Amino acid sequence: MSVNNTTAVILAAGKGKRMKSDLPKVLHKLDGRYLVDHVIENVRKAGVENIVLVVGHKHELVKEKLADRGIKFVIQEPQLGTGHAVQIAMPAIEGFVGDLLVLCGDMPFITPATMTGLINKRRETGSAATALTVRLDDPGSYGRIVRDKDGFLKAIVEYKDADEKIRLIDEVNTAAYCFDFSKLVPVLKLLKAENAQAEYYLTDTIALFRTDNLKVSALISDNPNEGMGVNSQDELNLMESIIKEQ
Repeated sequence: MSVNNTTAVILAAGKGKRMKSDLPKVLHKLDGRYLVDHVIENVRKAGVENIVLVVGHKHELVKEKLADRGIKFVIQEPQLGTGHAVQIAMPAIEGFVGDLLVLCGDMPFITPATMTGLINKRRETGSAATALTVRLDDPGSYGRIVRDKDGFLKAIVEYKDADEKIRLIDEVNTAAYCFDFSKLVPVLKLLKAENAQAEYYLTDTIALFRTDNLKVSALISDNPNEGMGVNSQDELNLMESIIKEQ
């Protein structure tokens, strides 16, 4: 299948408080390159040319460093969660029809093949969205994947909002998605910040799709490293060691 009619939105607004640095998280270096450059390159290798980067913390610096990448920039201020970030990106892709990849700028290990796999799974299943998931021996504080009897997604429950039964689930959300853009636009407007973080979660679109009797599918990556993001210098160092071992 072709990835024509696909746009990618990369979320890159965070400061990354636990990095103990004032540098925007996505401008930290991995294997000699900015974290976000790994994501941009993989999106391009997947055949997706239209890329929107949602920036926030020190956005002038991020735009300066990435000025020649041929991407659009959207500023998210204040930063009120992942759902809010995608809402902010909407004007930059107004009139678009097709598939929308939503990726995180601090997740460099998601491969082009997995990105195209997400797009193809969404199309083949006729889903409103497909989420990329991984299974972890220690799922920690990741959002849990709750499936229905047919294997489709029932909900993605953030750890802080999960009960003990849901926290036992080992399949977790990576925060990478492919949406049918036409189905996403109306539900984005319905998001509410009624959660422990008082933020607009992109994950809440799943329950909203289900309310409309729309299918949501999930693609399980066979490489748990694809779900790795960077929240600390230790995690960045771990990524460096993984790259050196490849």
